[in-house]
Amino acid sequence: MWILDSSFSRGQVEFWVKEQETVRAIAVPYIPFFYLHLPDRPQYRELIGALEERYAVEACTFRTIHGSREGYRVSASRPVAEAIERQSGFAAELYNVDTRVDQRFMAEQGIFPCGNPGEDRLSPDFPVPLSCLHIDIGGDPHHDTAITSVTATGTDTEVFRGREEDVLGDLCAAVAAQDPDVILLPDAGLWMPRILERARRCGITPAFSRTGRYRTLASRSYWSYGRVEYKAGACIPDGRVLIDTARSFTYREGDLAGVVLAARLAGICPNLAAHFTPGTLISGYEVYEALQKGIAVPFRKNDPERVRRFCDLRALDRGGMMFQPRPGIYAGVAEIDFTSLYPALIVKHNLSPETLDAPTRQGFLAGVLAPLLALRVETKRRKKTDPSCAPLDGILKWMLVTCFGYTGYRNAKFGQIEVHEQITCQARETLLTAKECAEACGCRVIHGIVDCLWLQGGDPAAAKRLIEQKSGLLTEHDTYDWIVFLPLADGYGAYNRYYGRKADGELKIRGILARRGDTPAYIRKAQEALLALLCRARTPGDLRAQEEPAQVLYRELVQGLAHARPQDLAITRQISRLTYEKNCLEAAAVRMYRDRGIAVAAGMEVGYVVRDAAKWLVDPIPDAAEYDLRYYRNLLEKAWGEVRYAFDSLRASGVECIAGEIPAESSAYS
Repeated sequence: MWILDSSFSRGQVEFWVKEQETVRAIAVPYIPFFYLHLPDRPQYRELIGALEERYAVEACTFRTIHGSREGYRVSASRPVAEAIERQSGFAAELYNVDTRVDQRFMAEQGIFPCGNPGEDRLSPDFPVPLSCLHIDIGGDPHHDTAITSVTATGTDTEVFRGREEDVLGDLCAAVAAQDPDVILLPDAGLWMPRILERARRCGITPAFSRTGRYRTLASRSYWSYGRVEYKAGACIPDGRVLIDTARSFTYREGDLAGVVLAARLAGICPNLAAHFTPGTLISGYEVYEALQKGIAVPFRKNDPERVRRFCDLRALDRGGMMFQPRPGIYAGVAEIDFTSLYPALIVKHNLSPETLDAPTRQGFLAGVLAPLLALRVETKRRKKTDPSCAPLDGILKWMLVTCFGYTGYRNAKFGQIEVHEQITCQARETLLTAKECAEACGCRVIHGIVDCLWLQGGDPAAAKRLIEQKSGLLTEHDTYDWIVFLPLADGYGAYNRYYGRKADGELKIRGILARRGDTPAYIRKAQEALLALLCRARTPGDLRAQEEPAQVLYRELVQGLAHARPQDLAITRQISRLTYEKNCLEAAAVRMYRDRGIAVAAGMEVGYVVRDAAKWLVDPIPDAAEYDLRYYRNLLEKAWGEVRYAFDSLRASGVECIAGEIPAESSAYS
């Protein structure tokens, strides 16, 4: 029973099951329930009596991560639980109230999406027996224009053009004929409501849902890590997976196999796995694991941060450890990177809310993250020789990255701020230990950030072995022929802006314009072309020979900028607000969107081409016909400046390089 889709409706858990070439629906009756614990039962005798008159109420003992609780099993829904909260003055402890009913049912039955019973849910080896149809719709999804051009690619490619009524009819007929399991549609959250509305208006039966029913997820803005994020809405068809390929982080990082893996791990259908963020996925994974183990999931946490002495708080709550680099170019550098450091520390030190006062007790978080961490270690090993494992490794990487932040999230089901602080405390000690190990092996630490060290000289391989021995954690070792750490505006080294040539010839970049998501395509490709020239040099000395070709290429890029397509100069940025006190390009973009009748929300990405930066004038990407040449030249100059810094550093060092070899006594050019 390979579960393709699941939902709960009208007292039934509904599954769509794929069996060879067919997909069929199964409905299983299921009455949801929640657990109730009252600190003083006699005080709430009337409340319990009223519940027993209307619902099935059974006295029971249930498990939480903190131990057993005496209470009641109440067969009712969330509104009843919320009413109990209010009537008890929020003294009642409630569990399993807001868990997804289909997820809970699967956990209780030992089954999961995108897999057959008996399979290892935490295995990287699983089939993806899904047929796909990729749909591309011509035009801007933000503009309410007619749909007159559609390309559908499945077993073959079909192009539909003409009147909207004819195009929609042909599209729905193609979906019905091919009957795919997965539909890949960029900007599906914007296109699907429009397609459904217009198809019905034209008397066409949409074929995207296998029952004709659609579930909807509302769009919303929310705070995350100090910034406003926006989650677009979704229209979910019954019995088929619809993935917004332009907006789905899970699909972008892991392709279809990554979506399937996320669904298996979190115990939710692929439609939701494709829509959710890594933080929601790791939360879903923890909830599924708890339900499967018979552990009740708290509705609202009631474990506020404990009162502590200031000196204790200061010692613990200090964030990650970093060693600031001296800006410049360095030769013969080794990078030692801990594998999933924060989750590894959770597992190693048994960190969980219930172990803060009982460290010898097996912690829930440590127990459920251990197999996920082992899976990540395996996929990271495999992807070195098998590229098909890279998407799976990407999904696991982001789920494990967010599991740390989730421990400090106020609404996390199994988080607590003290656990968050303990993790960063252990991470700081680990990095300091790693630094001492490296120096004991004759290495010099030139940079370090949270879970990674850059070393020069000595014996990096021995340092790696010693670090793993002392820390008990796995590390990765990379070697750079040369690496450039860029400066901040004040001249000190930037923590997260660097580029370098690895020993295998690959160029690694972080924090520079080519890496940023808001860099226009022309500027990004220009910097990538310049860096490709630098990558030909095996040593800093060899870079001298690349300076003149790089300058020639830069001048050509400046000249070519005047003839670039406006669309290649589009800037896409995330807006944090809808009103601005001062003029800026983001404010101009918001005004431009509103003037064209396009709804905007905080956290959304807006795209525009700068027509006149001095007057704060921008144009929508599809309609842009001209652009501010001076503004984009400045951007190109900034990109060139990040590349030119490597040559400037060589000249400033005053070190002569003979035949491309770096003298042994010379370690850094800065």
